[in-house]
Amino acid sequence: MSYTVKHIAEFIGGELKGDGGIKISGVSSVDDAREGELIFVESPKYKEKAKGTRASCIVASFDIEGVDKPVIKCKNPSLAMTKIIDKIFPRAVTHPEGLHSSALIGKDVKLGSGVSIGANAVIGDGAAIGDGSIIYPLVYIGSGAVIGKNSLIYPNVTIREGVCIGDNVIIHSASVIGADGFGYVRDGERFVKIPQIGIVEIKDDVEIGACVAIDRARFGKTVIGKGTKIDNLVQIAHNVKIGENCIVVAQVGISGSVNIGKGVMLGGQAGITDHIEIGDNAMVAAKSGITKSVPPRTIMSGIPARPHNVSKKLVAHIDNLPKTAERLDRLEKKLEKLLAIDNELKP
Repeated sequence: MSYTVKHIAEFIGGELKGDGGIKISGVSSVDDAREGELIFVESPKYKEKAKGTRASCIVASFDIEGVDKPVIKCKNPSLAMTKIIDKIFPRAVTHPEGLHSSALIGKDVKLGSGVSIGANAVIGDGAAIGDGSIIYPLVYIGSGAVIGKNSLIYPNVTIREGVCIGDNVIIHSASVIGADGFGYVRDGERFVKIPQIGIVEIKDDVEIGACVAIDRARFGKTVIGKGTKIDNLVQIAHNVKIGENCIVVAQVGISGSVNIGKGVMLGGQAGITDHIEIGDNAMVAAKSGITKSVPPRTIMSGIPARPHNVSKKLVAHIDNLPKTAERLDRLEKKLEKLLAIDNELKP
């Protein structure tokens, strides 16, 4: 199907500059676009690249000028493009439908209306899956686990016993939810495993990337708050509590019993020590090492992490160390000469 540029502009509430009658049949990137397709440009620095595109229309910010194509201007081009793809040009995806004959479904399992379970999936005794949820092949759902409505669980995900997952949750392949927390106590020279008898609770609208590990609590719950998005290859230890609408980027490691507030952003490969708090809307830069609690609305960076303005000054000083060493060397030589002259002048 195709839609006019005018129709698309009205749908996203954008300001149209140019011919609104041009037909658009799909979306693409700047480099790969063809005639009849739509692209988006977030920053004026990509304007020159956009000029050379074969796309028929551009969704862009208000500060884009001088492009010889129809432009739909809006406040947030990336968000606008997301809405266009979701509602006008949705990706064609075929999910499993119905209950596959090879799926193993235990005793007293409760399946809601329209649930789909793929080939060789295993659903443990007493588990419950809400209306419209889709379980891909080779998923394991442990006994007593609960999955809400319209959730999507991709292949090879393991959801251990007792885990609670809300509505509209997406979990990508090879993630493990509810493995034992890493807990041991010394008994002489040997380590004794500490029983991990809690659960994991994933609230509504959470998305969890591939190969993520979220450990069950020693007691109580490990909690992922509503609307939080977790990238691939993240480790979340036992009894961690993450607030609503947080972003956790790839390869972050969060130690046990950390409390993270709402709207927190953790950059890639950040590491967080145990039993600390990170306040609401704080930001942690990539590769930072958080060793102390972080106040709300603070930007942290570095190893160990410090407020970002302090870290920038420290890095600047380190970068200037060679010049500083040269100046000190010159000063030492001058001082030696002055001391030698002073000694010669002494009676």
